[in-house]
Amino acid sequence: MVSEKEKFLANILKGFDFFSLLLAFPIAYFLDEYIRDIAQLNIKAYATSATFSGFLHYASNYWTLFIGFPIIWVTIFVIYGIYEGYRTRPFRRTIWLIIVSGLWATLASGNFVFLLKLEMTSRLFFAVYAATAYILIFLEKWVIFRFLDNAHAKGYNQENLLIVGTGQRALEFIEAVKQHSNWGLRIVGLIDDDHDLYGKKISGYRVVGRIKDIPFIINQIVIDRVIFVVPRHWLPLIEEAILACEEVGINTALSLDFYNLTLAQTKQTDFNGFPLLEFKTFRAQEWQLFIKRVLDIVISAISLILLSPLMLVTAFLIKVTSKGPVLFKQTRCGLKGRKFTLYKFRSMVVDAENMKDSLKEENEMDGPVFKMKRDPRITSVGAFIRKTSIDEYPQLINVLKGDMSIVGPRPPIVNEVENYEIWQRRRLSLKPGITCIWQVSGRNKLTFDQWMKMDMEYIDNWSLFLDIKIMLKTFFVVLAGYGAE
Repeated sequence: MVSEKEKFLANILKGFDFFSLLLAFPIAYFLDEYIRDIAQLNIKAYATSATFSGFLHYASNYWTLFIGFPIIWVTIFVIYGIYEGYRTRPFRRTIWLIIVSGLWATLASGNFVFLLKLEMTSRLFFAVYAATAYILIFLEKWVIFRFLDNAHAKGYNQENLLIVGTGQRALEFIEAVKQHSNWGLRIVGLIDDDHDLYGKKISGYRVVGRIKDIPFIINQIVIDRVIFVVPRHWLPLIEEAILACEEVGINTALSLDFYNLTLAQTKQTDFNGFPLLEFKTFRAQEWQLFIKRVLDIVISAISLILLSPLMLVTAFLIKVTSKGPVLFKQTRCGLKGRKFTLYKFRSMVVDAENMKDSLKEENEMDGPVFKMKRDPRITSVGAFIRKTSIDEYPQLINVLKGDMSIVGPRPPIVNEVENYEIWQRRRLSLKPGITCIWQVSGRNKLTFDQWMKMDMEYIDNWSLFLDIKIMLKTFFVVLAGYGAE
């Protein structure tokens, strides 16, 4: 859980440190030239001028230092454990570790210069580089820590936890979460099998039910993970709850501090000293989800810029041909049931939703979804933009905001989710998208059951390659207008 994210973010921090140390080299070059000019010192070897071309000439002769110094510094940082437990360590402690490890990195860099026999290396440049490296690393760490703290404080990238257990170990676990709000974890309630504790607050959190109530509770409130911190004699009681979470796609974790942690084929993690056994329903790694999000941001931003002329024309045509707003806004269910406002170009008359009840008998889709080929609510412009999928372009804004992804199960409306069978709720375990397997496999020509099974297939077989494959297929399907109604 937390340790997995820490490992991923630690690798990101290593990348930032390496880039900062690379950047220190050109900065040190120009500062060194400026100091020499002010103090009227001798020109250092291979330095032609305080220009970019001069720096390139200098770097080409000292490329081993340009690459070697960052490798040495980051290696020393790893040895000193700067990237381990950084989220739970006070910032001033991190600064002290950087100061100490930086001194050793400077000495190691000096030995590196000696071993390579780079006798013409300027001592002044070496000192300026070390000072510049310190400053850049300090600034980088401060910016990153402030960014992460502010993001979690504002509720971004938070996980909602349901804690099962109120014993001493459970209370220690809860206290660990409370003391580290910057981890982005939020406890939404507690579970205890003592009926007398129902509704009472323990350590500041309300007991919302008993173990047998978990299957009901996870479908009523937004929960990302259920943590079982329970005594050994509770184990026979929690199997049904774990299976219920698995069925709807909610990850669970079981504290195993009473075991020897030698179980085979399990996902063992650690939460601030609490050994956990995780049962993950979605197998993506943190770095894969990070790349997926980066692709979402890049693709949606570029698409919005390139498609803006067409979107402006579409908005104008909608406005002049029918009464009502240009955009249609509707509450949809996203990741784990989170509600958000979805944007589309309005393709129907203003009171379309109120007219749906009178058209129920004309529904051509089974299940809780309503679809109709010759829907009288669709406007003249609406028919065209639906056929060409132009009506979906504003959803790129949802992708940019983080409510949706480019590829993922389509976001259902609230009353659809209320009518889902339990197994169908697992499609909410992944962020919804503009397109998915069903989009390139017939769209409205599929039955509701086929649609749901395709979403499950996507979740169970997800990979970055699959996302790219679906994007390419979607492009050709939209051009042909296949399956769109």
